[in-house]
Amino acid sequence: MTKRGTVYRLLLGILSVLILLQGMSMAMGVNGVALAAENQQPTIDSSKRVVIVSASGDVNRAVDVVENRISSATIRNIYENVYGGFSLEIAEKDIERLKQLSVIARVDDVAHYQPSLEGSIPFIGAGDRLMDKQDGKERLLTGKGVKVGVIDTGVDYKHPDLEANYRGGYDIVDQDDDPMETKKSQGEPTLHGTHVAGIIAANGRIKGVAPEAEIYAYRALGPGGQGTTEHILEAIERAFKDDVDVINLSLGNTVNGPDWPTSLALDRVVEKGIVAVTSNGNSGPSMWSVGSPGTSTKAISVGASLPPVEVPVINVNGLKDELTLTPILGAKSWQLKASFELVDVGHGLLTDYKGKDVKDKLVLMKRGRSNFAEKLALASKAGAKGVLIYNNLEGAFAGAVTEPIPITGATLSKTEGEALRSLLKQRKHKVKVDTQYKVKQDLMAPFSSRGPVTETWEIKPDLVAPGVAIQSTVPKGYLDLNGTSMASPHVAGAAALLIEQHPDWSPEQVKSALLNSTKRLQDEQGKEYLPFEQGAGRLQVDKAIQTRTLISPATLSFGELEKGEGVVEKEVIISIENISKSTKEYTIDPPIGEVDGISWEFEEKVTVKGQSKKAFTLQATIDQHAIQKGLHTGYITVRNKDEDIHLPYMLFIEEPNYPRVMAFQMAHSDKANGYYYEYYLPGGAEESSVHLFDPDTLEFVATIIENQDQSRGMVNGEIDNLQVAPGRYKALIYAKNEGKTDILEAMIHIGEEWIGS
Repeated sequence: MTKRGTVYRLLLGILSVLILLQGMSMAMGVNGVALAAENQQPTIDSSKRVVIVSASGDVNRAVDVVENRISSATIRNIYENVYGGFSLEIAEKDIERLKQLSVIARVDDVAHYQPSLEGSIPFIGAGDRLMDKQDGKERLLTGKGVKVGVIDTGVDYKHPDLEANYRGGYDIVDQDDDPMETKKSQGEPTLHGTHVAGIIAANGRIKGVAPEAEIYAYRALGPGGQGTTEHILEAIERAFKDDVDVINLSLGNTVNGPDWPTSLALDRVVEKGIVAVTSNGNSGPSMWSVGSPGTSTKAISVGASLPPVEVPVINVNGLKDELTLTPILGAKSWQLKASFELVDVGHGLLTDYKGKDVKDKLVLMKRGRSNFAEKLALASKAGAKGVLIYNNLEGAFAGAVTEPIPITGATLSKTEGEALRSLLKQRKHKVKVDTQYKVKQDLMAPFSSRGPVTETWEIKPDLVAPGVAIQSTVPKGYLDLNGTSMASPHVAGAAALLIEQHPDWSPEQVKSALLNSTKRLQDEQGKEYLPFEQGAGRLQVDKAIQTRTLISPATLSFGELEKGEGVVEKEVIISIENISKSTKEYTIDPPIGEVDGISWEFEEKVTVKGQSKKAFTLQATIDQHAIQKGLHTGYITVRNKDEDIHLPYMLFIEEPNYPRVMAFQMAHSDKANGYYYEYYLPGGAEESSVHLFDPDTLEFVATIIENQDQSRGMVNGEIDNLQVAPGRYKALIYAKNEGKTDILEAMIHIGEEWIGS
């Protein structure tokens, strides 16, 4: 395959598995997105592209029209059930012609995907003795007979905790019936799908949420955890044809858009009767950081919270506040007791240690320039006692190494790391670090992506589940991992239990039961997390199986509204389903008086007969002059004598300040000084550009990309002859839309080794 054939698809909306690893895993490139390895990509001619096409009508007719009218087009896969479209290989020169065909609704480039118990299972109310006590009868719920599809890196179906529940699946990467995890002899080995499957349905030394559910494995992510939109869509299609009840997708990207192909495919498969559960992303804690397919409207998007876990907390002389550490999984456990001196070693490269004595000290280093394993190995060789790595992007993060390293390590946010670095520069005396240990639970994991979704302004995540230090199965053993990848299968397992209990329920009913029964979480200061941070709250499986009322939708968005004069009415229709046998009377309790400028009209009481449902309209009358600009959130409570159900709502007054640009990528083309690039514009842009700066002096170097008047979606292109000296640069990606501007930072390398065709 040529370099161009590899890299072009490398850049088209790359996604990442949602565990927090570096090396095999989150070996992050610019903007926290891993670049796919060359040998993972589909082999196609360098003058062609693989695209995903949505048909405007009948899929097979669209296929016939394309084959008859465009000679360069080769149909690859048809997704008639889950997407209403197909993938094809087509000459670059015919892309615009394809888009003009009346049978084609849209054309998307192929994106690239890669993978971001014992304590967490009972914590969420599941476990060995979860009893269904409806109708005066008791039976144990284990997920028996429920089919769960795991779309991931494959599954080690020979693992003793999984072999009894494994029922089959398919390897989309190798196109055979053996969806085993990638082994070392095949390339960079994987373990992610096995870990996910264990959380759902392990039944051996450890028990999953639904230990008797049937596991169907779909290996859509190959060596190193790499895959494409094409792989994911085929996996969803095959899971549909295998008649699974639930699918779990612990994968995602940084593109906050509701109309990404995988998001749309999940919407469609839910309409066809499958419960779809997906990770929300590991790009938190910033607002708007949820990525596709977590942006799917009808799927259940899951964020990560803390189960009961002992975490190290450090106190530093010179800093007022204590800092909570996130240990690096795979490194030596952080169990430091004494006080240790802290030394700044830049990026932790070999040259950064020159002239510095770090023996038996803690070293502070910045993320980037090398992976976690290399940073830890050099620190260990230099005699350091431990490593603190702080983020090179805003927000916190977590990480892991795949091979054990005999040194302890932990991560900090960019703000925390820079505060420590500043302190080290200012202090004349030694900076000392002391460690304490605290048990924490029911807090949001700082890395968990936040919503809402651009364009639709929907609340995401839908709910949260444990995603920190989750022990589960991996090939030949067990391992603790962090990530929303670990949170999502908790919910998939819970969905399996509900389907066992109510085999006739629709995906919407399952989703309502899970969201209506959650626990609302608060931060360490006692302040409740906002709906776009925690969704409806933390999963409570025992409450979900006991619920007698289902309310849909379980989260409410009133969209956005311009501030001005006059009165505007916004309304939502809410359905109350009484699944008990007796009549229930419900009272509606909106947040009257909590927001100036909003009055509520509703039925104060709604009576619903047993095993029936009734809809009512909730109307918000908004005085545009009186209401304040910004985001307004709260809860509408539906009460009956047995339970209170809280529905989070959200309303924007004036244009939401969402990121104008995201997901920037850049890599070599098949020309010596040629590069491909891409970035995503959630709302389009009047103008956008990319500028390079010296990363040390911040001196301006060059403007390398300029674009005008682009619509919402992915922007990609090619730079034929980039005249910039080889080296490492800070890229500032600028976008302006509707009078508001945004700048995204990324680190890129120019002049890396190029291999011609």
